[in-house]
Amino acid sequence: MKVLHIEAGRHLYGGALQVVFLLRGLRAAGVDSVLACPPGSAIAPAAAAHATVHELAMGGDLDLGLVGRLRRLIRAERPDLVHLHSRRGSDVLGALAARLEGVPVVLSRRVDNPEPRAWVALKYRLHDRIVTISEGIRRVLRAEGVPEAKLVCVPSAVDTTAYAPIAADHPDRAAVRAELGLAPDTLLLVMAAQFIARKGHRTLLAALPGVLARHPRARVLLLGRGPLHEAIVAEARAAGLHGALPDGGPVLFPGFRDDLPRLLPACDLMVHPAEMEGLGVALLQAAACGLPIVAGRAGGIPEIVRPGLNGELIEPGDAAALAQHLTNLLGDPALRARYGAAGRQLVLDEFSVDAMVDGNLAVYRACVGAAPG
Repeated sequence: MKVLHIEAGRHLYGGALQVVFLLRGLRAAGVDSVLACPPGSAIAPAAAAHATVHELAMGGDLDLGLVGRLRRLIRAERPDLVHLHSRRGSDVLGALAARLEGVPVVLSRRVDNPEPRAWVALKYRLHDRIVTISEGIRRVLRAEGVPEAKLVCVPSAVDTTAYAPIAADHPDRAAVRAELGLAPDTLLLVMAAQFIARKGHRTLLAALPGVLARHPRARVLLLGRGPLHEAIVAEARAAGLHGALPDGGPVLFPGFRDDLPRLLPACDLMVHPAEMEGLGVALLQAAACGLPIVAGRAGGIPEIVRPGLNGELIEPGDAAALAQHLTNLLGDPALRARYGAAGRQLVLDEFSVDAMVDGNLAVYRACVGAAPG
């Protein structure tokens, strides 16, 4: 079996990282993979060991020329199936190219934002199967009228070798704090998310004064980039949460970090008060590292964060509940340890790379009616 994968993202995190995991697993299973991605994207070198990589211009939803470029690639590579991994034009234009060339097409759906029903009826007619990364996303699509027979849930995965807990006396714990200008005994919270409205940064800022009143040693890392970054920095500064203390303030903005496997296990707790979320790869990574999690009850998040087992959930926007859960967990090291161990086991049991690869491979076989080879 040969599969053409199309990934329009330029950075190696989230969905693009899942594609690399999938390509690696498919290669081990005997499947030939071809990847189409934008020139200069980070996924190209990461995927080169597992797939034939073609860098194509991908200009988004209005880049109608992408249809022709993909049709030429399909004719050259002659794949048995096309798997679309991202929106940004490829979900529709890539599907059109595959349809025009008579090749089955699968779409991975990674977000839970609703779409107009009329558009849903047209768009998803192009795809033979839609792979959702959470049951929450599958519910949204089902409610919008996508036929149940087209929907398959295959959860995202985390590399539990790269993301793993460290001991309390591990040198990285003190080293991370030293690099950030923090004291060794700092209670370190982390949020790793794009700076966009639905991720809930403002809910966290609203909750922090109450948390800091009880735990003045607590500090928060807001990792990532995005259009609201400067606005959130300004709001944190106006609230006296950024830049007011000698160590840089209770809220730090280190930007995008590519060393999460080292950084996350050196933290004490992850917070993610999102209002919408397909699943949340950063939550899987944090759980794999043994961190308890406090997050929003949105999208696929409850499939990862299970109250009383490995974390707590709040209703989106409930800053008071967020403050209460954070305060309780920061004050209870034993509870943090119990939640962290349970989260690690949950990831091992339900979100492994092998399970994700097997799930997608089963979808391919159903679409083409043939085993790999």
